[in-house]
Amino acid sequence: MTTWLPDISRGSGPVYLRIADSIESAIASGTLPAGSKLPPQRNLAYDIGVTIGTIGRAYALVHERGLVAGEVGRGTYVLDRAETAPGNQADPLTIALGGTRAIDAPAGKIRFDTTAAPDLGQGKIIGSVLAAIGEEQLSEISSYSRVFPKNWYEAGRRWLARNDWTPETENIVPTLGAHAAAVAVISAVSSPGDKIVFEDLSYTQVSRSARILGRRTITVESDENGVIPDDFERLCLQQHPKLAFLMPTAHNPTLATMPHERRARIAEIARRHGVWLIEDDLYGGMTGDENPLLASLAPDRTFLISGLSKSVAAGVRGGWVACPPHFAQRIKVTHKMITGGLPFILAEACARLVESGQAHEIRKASTAELSIRERLAREQLQGYDFISHPHVPFLWLKLPDPWLSGTFKNAAFRDGVLIDDEDEFKAARAEKVYHRVRIGFSSPRNREGLVAGLMILRRLLESGGAGYDGEI
Repeated sequence: MTTWLPDISRGSGPVYLRIADSIESAIASGTLPAGSKLPPQRNLAYDIGVTIGTIGRAYALVHERGLVAGEVGRGTYVLDRAETAPGNQADPLTIALGGTRAIDAPAGKIRFDTTAAPDLGQGKIIGSVLAAIGEEQLSEISSYSRVFPKNWYEAGRRWLARNDWTPETENIVPTLGAHAAAVAVISAVSSPGDKIVFEDLSYTQVSRSARILGRRTITVESDENGVIPDDFERLCLQQHPKLAFLMPTAHNPTLATMPHERRARIAEIARRHGVWLIEDDLYGGMTGDENPLLASLAPDRTFLISGLSKSVAAGVRGGWVACPPHFAQRIKVTHKMITGGLPFILAEACARLVESGQAHEIRKASTAELSIRERLAREQLQGYDFISHPHVPFLWLKLPDPWLSGTFKNAAFRDGVLIDDEDEFKAARAEKVYHRVRIGFSSPRNREGLVAGLMILRRLLESGGAGYDGEI
């Protein structure tokens, strides 16, 4: 075992980052040659006077950089970079934009890292709809979707309507899912270099897409009730953002729901400072939340987006955006430029599912199944601190000491379960640590598989330091 110690007096930034950079420098210089064992986390924490959590974050970071590997019961070893297959090395841009999930999900794992609608046999319903379209509209299927039928807009109007508010049909744009809708809006109403506000924890697929488009991301602080209006106003005054991406109901991953008064303040601040709003209501329509939509409070500057992926079927890629007046055509053209256009067969299938009432029936069945699964999760994780909602397909689990989010994710992976650590949802680099993971429970094919995965996670939680020491 090496007696090497990192030099944390050099550099700047968080201590864990300086430790990780010191490890990388030592590996590059040969001070830590391939095969050498890093000091045990507890020992190193004692030797340099920091917490074991700081060491854990540093070790997790050098692991993500592909510099070390950990083996349960043996410790953490420096990898031989020369022997690492090139195909297994990701370029820095891919790492920066890819988040913490594997690019290709490994087979044979229980998937708690996705929140797609549960499989309730809706594939048969969707298959029959697709077959009917194939028989009735062969010419439309074989060509580009240059003209959008009226029913595509009407379906979006129906799906987005909530809490006594219904968008106008002329303000609707059908999209290739909610994600594509958000990216189209960002592209249409901002320019490279503009600042986009995201909550400190957010759906980072959109924030990373914004960075690819050359936009700059800034974060607003939130609490258990969502975005803090005073901090949003501070950002508007100091940073002059162009747009804010928000999830007022059933926020992903915290499940926070913004109360009416706070929504009204956010809308008023946005209007005063000329900031556009994207309201992601993908989970909101599943909750029964009675708070007004931002789109109803500020229809002149809110783009409301939603789709079918979480409550009906993710594979049909159905979504819509309700735009402020006179913006629909701009969003429609931008969406086409970004995505290549809507496939007729998918857009028509989504419209038929909504207009026939089948999408609403599937959503009703999905939320009923999620209620049962959420209850099972509560039973299996009883005694631990987590936030959940009976109609939303994930929970936000607080980890007991000494677990870190990244090390718990690695341990779960080792034991056959895929979950999301908190870093997957951080819209920008931040020193704030939540010690939480998100566990999605909609994807296991049956409840038995769900319980089996939850039992694995509970055993890890109960293992405490024994499980922690085996991870980096």
